[in-house]
Amino acid sequence: MTNSVFQSALLVCLMQAGSAFFCPIAQAQTATVTTQTTSEVGIGIGATNYRGEVSPEYQLQNNRPAFTAFYRRDVSVPITLRGGITAGLLRAADDNVVGVNGGVPPLQNYRQVNTKGGLVEASAVMEYNFLDYHHRTSKIHFTPYLFVGVAAFYANTTTVTNNPALESDFNRQGAMLGFAIPAGVGFKYALSKHINLGLETGVRKAFTDKLDHLSDQDPLLVNPHTQDWYYYSGISLSYTFYKILCPDQYKKDSQLLK
Repeated sequence: MTNSVFQSALLVCLMQAGSAFFCPIAQAQTATVTTQTTSEVGIGIGATNYRGEVSPEYQLQNNRPAFTAFYRRDVSVPITLRGGITAGLLRAADDNVVGVNGGVPPLQNYRQVNTKGGLVEASAVMEYNFLDYHHRTSKIHFTPYLFVGVAAFYANTTTVTNNPALESDFNRQGAMLGFAIPAGVGFKYALSKHINLGLETGVRKAFTDKLDHLSDQDPLLVNPHTQDWYYYSGISLSYTFYKILCPDQYKKDSQLLK
């Protein structure tokens, strides 16, 4: 009886000693896997485009050079947050609008308006990644993604007409601040552990009808009930930073998030 009790007590002590040795290792390994976070900094080039009164549909010939810089950070496997600055040119002309008969429609042919300028945007968006392209032990190192967010922009544009009868009312220029909702799709590919290639195209719903300064003229010549849009499409390169939190730091960060 005594030996049985002693053996049981010894077994319990050995189990406790073993757990004290092996559990921290398991916890550290688990923390290493589950608490790895990534962040990226990147730059890109592409094109901006405008749709509004002067360009009622997206027109490829209106694409103008643009540049972007961004910072991206993951908050979970599928979700990343991104902040960025984008600058580009805007351009549109009535002469580029094609009517049903293949020529310039009568309204645009009469107005003969063109708009030129530039825009700078600061945005914050959420991206939803369909795959974990940073998981290096996997064979899949790419992901398509969707994004949506909010943006503020500064635009400076000039609108002029080649019709002398409309010059006093249609020749305008100026700058403005506005807000927009960016949304779109993209594709990321991890070229290596740290270098990533990105492709993206997105639309911005601008809450204004004044990018082209055509909103309060003769209602027979403009549509005051529509608002302007602009686009950005481009290619980017980014560098990934990896951070692996130790168990103590992971515990502190978890408590801060509660």
